[in-house]
Amino acid sequence: MKNNLNKKLLERYSRQIVLKDVGIKGQKNITDSKVLIVGAGGLGCPIADYLSRAGVGTIGIADFDKISLSNIQRQSLYDSKDIGKFKVDALKKKIKLINPYIKVKSFKKKITNKNFNNIVKSFDIIVDGSDNFKTKFVLNKYSVKYKKILVVGAISKFDGHVFSFNFKNKKMPCLKCFYQSEPSDEILNCEAEGIMGPVAGTIGNIQASEVLKKILGIGNSLNKCILIINLLTLTFRKVSFSKKKNCLCKN
Repeated sequence: MKNNLNKKLLERYSRQIVLKDVGIKGQKNITDSKVLIVGAGGLGCPIADYLSRAGVGTIGIADFDKISLSNIQRQSLYDSKDIGKFKVDALKKKIKLINPYIKVKSFKKKITNKNFNNIVKSFDIIVDGSDNFKTKFVLNKYSVKYKKILVVGAISKFDGHVFSFNFKNKKMPCLKCFYQSEPSDEILNCEAEGIMGPVAGTIGNIQASEVLKKILGIGNSLNKCILIINLLTLTFRKVSFSKKKNCLCKN
């Protein structure tokens, strides 16, 4: 969408264009941006919802799962009629209903070392909405390699974490720098550990906000920090960390 914004688009995005940190130029940057969302569940739904409403021009969705009844509790863009459908198919349809001007690319597959490059090469920003650390570390590894912007989210019970990396910055630590070892996926297992639905919405919306800030080049960044939120105790804190010796991001 590199052409000028027409009258309908100006009206559609008017409430954010009026922001002095956005304006017409910022909105054009948003509509020209390409964002890949990995995971179309509790995090992916609010991320896709608000990025499509904001006018991100191209949104990619990667997920290989189908919608189940237990998903409806926290995966906000699905309803009972969607049960049994592939998440990427249902989410693409919902995005087009929200904003028909958005180009949606769907990938009905799991992100792996073998297919990462073919999927992400045309996207500027990668947003992690996955529910396992193996995928998160694959995204981390190749986002470092290809100097992508990566926004990571994780949720469990009443807790949520958000990371934001811009690997064009050579001083940027990565996800491996924070975790001394790869955590067990049981931590993120909603079936075993449980999850309060609004936690997913809160973290997903923060991730969407971080993406828009990166596109616009505004505001404070989570670079070199993790944002930790507990909605049960209403505690919000940022913890800084630095590059780990001999980490892949040292190269």
